[in-house]
Amino acid sequence: MNTASVATVARFAADWETALRESRAEPPPLAHYIPDGGVVRLAMLADLIRIDQRQRWRRRGSGRRMSEYGKDFPDLIGTAQFLELVCEEYALRRRYEAIGLREFCEEYPEQAAQLHRRFDDSDAGPGRVEVVTAMPIGIEVGIRLDDFDLLTELGGRISAKVFLARQLSMQRLVALRVEAGDEHDPRRVAQLDHQYIVRVFDQRVVATVSAAALRLQYMQYLPGGTGADLLRLIRSTTPHGGGVLLRSVDEAMEARGEIRPTDSTVRHEISALSWPETVAWVGSRLAVALDYAAQHGVSHGAVKPANVLFTAEGVPKLADFGRDAALAIDPEALPYQAPERLAALIDPAAPTPQAHVDLFALGVLLWEMLTGARPFDDPADADPDPLTSLRRAHDAGVGPDALERLPADTPATLRRVLLRCLDPDPVRRWQSGSELAGQLELCLDQRARDLVDPPPNSLRHRARRWPLLIAALCVGVPNLLASLYNIRLNQILIVDRLAAGDQQRFQTVALVNNAIAFPLASVVMLMLCRRALVAAHRLSRGRGYPAGALARARRETLSLGDRLVWVPFGMWLLAGVLWPLALMYTGVALPSRNFVQFYIAQVVCATIALAYPFFLATVYAVRSLYPQLLVAGPVGPEDGRQLGRLARWSNGYLAAAASVPLLAVASATFVPDGQLGLVVGPMRTLSVGGIVAFVLSYWLFRLSEVDLRALIRAVGRGAR
Repeated sequence: MNTASVATVARFAADWETALRESRAEPPPLAHYIPDGGVVRLAMLADLIRIDQRQRWRRRGSGRRMSEYGKDFPDLIGTAQFLELVCEEYALRRRYEAIGLREFCEEYPEQAAQLHRRFDDSDAGPGRVEVVTAMPIGIEVGIRLDDFDLLTELGGRISAKVFLARQLSMQRLVALRVEAGDEHDPRRVAQLDHQYIVRVFDQRVVATVSAAALRLQYMQYLPGGTGADLLRLIRSTTPHGGGVLLRSVDEAMEARGEIRPTDSTVRHEISALSWPETVAWVGSRLAVALDYAAQHGVSHGAVKPANVLFTAEGVPKLADFGRDAALAIDPEALPYQAPERLAALIDPAAPTPQAHVDLFALGVLLWEMLTGARPFDDPADADPDPLTSLRRAHDAGVGPDALERLPADTPATLRRVLLRCLDPDPVRRWQSGSELAGQLELCLDQRARDLVDPPPNSLRHRARRWPLLIAALCVGVPNLLASLYNIRLNQILIVDRLAAGDQQRFQTVALVNNAIAFPLASVVMLMLCRRALVAAHRLSRGRGYPAGALARARRETLSLGDRLVWVPFGMWLLAGVLWPLALMYTGVALPSRNFVQFYIAQVVCATIALAYPFFLATVYAVRSLYPQLLVAGPVGPEDGRQLGRLARWSNGYLAAAASVPLLAVASATFVPDGQLGLVVGPMRTLSVGGIVAFVLSYWLFRLSEVDLRALIRAVGRGAR
């Protein structure tokens, strides 16, 4: 075509893009762009129809048939251009609707023979056909394409290539994607602005001499190579830490003449990681990127090594968003697809895959980074139905051979997270990128992952099966000791000085009081803690739990210590008032000093019931119950705030534990001089026991503090 024809085709393509952006009711009228003339007219008409076809399908998911175009332009029928356009119509319809070659040929009987020769045995399975528009000849390094000088080819395939280019108008280096097909929705992709997504600056459509409309998408240039470069290095060496990632980045930068950063906190962080931790570090950032895109209505569809790019510091970013692998097959991405997406490729009538299938692909990629091989065997080259074989392998799950390839230093947490990513059942997989990112962040803290995935034979793991019994012991033992102290002290100061009848009344009131107070307190505590205890019991036996209920259970589990101590604390103080009143009601006359002595003893016992059980219950909750809830569902910023609040409140309980010996000494000032010698034994026992109990409480406080800090670090990173 001549220059004027090329300009007309480019104008038509640009007008269509404007119509798409502005959601116009009518597309640009094709007839207004068609000139008169024989050969030139046919060539130009074919290019205009090609653009019109694609844009109509993009806009509405349906388009005009070539038979309709043939009625409008009868001189096109019977030409080579018409056959090519019919083939392109078939490719478009296969992308947007379920149609087989036999059914399509019934609409075009005159072209049926050529269609069968062109697509061969495509009716054997819809997923077996990949019709792409090839890149025009001449798009190569060294040429100037629109506003860009093409400097180096960075990668690509038959329908699209990526170049390092210099944008002349902005005088900057960009990664330029030159695409002959129409696989992206650039309007949505360009809206993605995230630290772990390659930033797309803009895109434009240009026409070439061959009349093919090219989409130029220019984006952020990252010099650190791709995941494919990293995998090549992993397969040629044994990775021993994050330095392997930095080495891959440095080699890619050296090949492109780039200079690596000399002072980088990120590179220092990566270098200190083991290789499994590096995989988790990379994976958590890619999961965050997928979550951000999903929140903006964009799925990736082609997560694969070549689409993971690295900055000079080694930070991963996802590129090439907007492909729908259920509609346009990318052979390189197929081994990473979830079973339900492969099913949709094989059978268009299969259920539509959910957006989080990208997380399955990410799981395959991370497993490949970790072991150097994908977790599923690829179909043989001679396999007549590779898609079905691939789906069958993915449906079977990760086999023992793949598990044996895991490095010896792979944390149990990372193993669990990846296996859940690769579960054949989509319901049992992670349901969002943020959920997966939070779990991967747990892998980066040794103490946090030791909490969430303890050894099966450890005490912490076995204790998960008995939450009610252990909670009862945490509360019961300190309260029992407090009761023994209270009984002994009251016996010396009050009961022994009463008449025989009053002593009997005292015992009766005590029996009635305890018969009411203990069951009532137990029922109230059980009601307050039921959700945390039930959730822990169910999860310890492998049963599921709804996400919303899990969030509430986590909150109540962290407050388990509060819920278990404030009820006994209140009961002790209440009993200090009600018990003497009940004695007076029965006719027992108590001196005023006995009221004071009795209530001070109750305060001491209430403080014991408040401080010591809190640390016992909290350590059990944080080390045994909470971690299994943390890995069973999505984690958010609220979890970090709850952990921080518990860490702060623990200081108050520690002060209460320290006050018990002081209260024991202070209570002695209310004992008459004549009776002081009688209570020296109980007071000394309480003081010494209080000091020992405080040391134990302080040790438990420090233990839970370290655990909480580890969980806060992990949960806080995952919530970003």
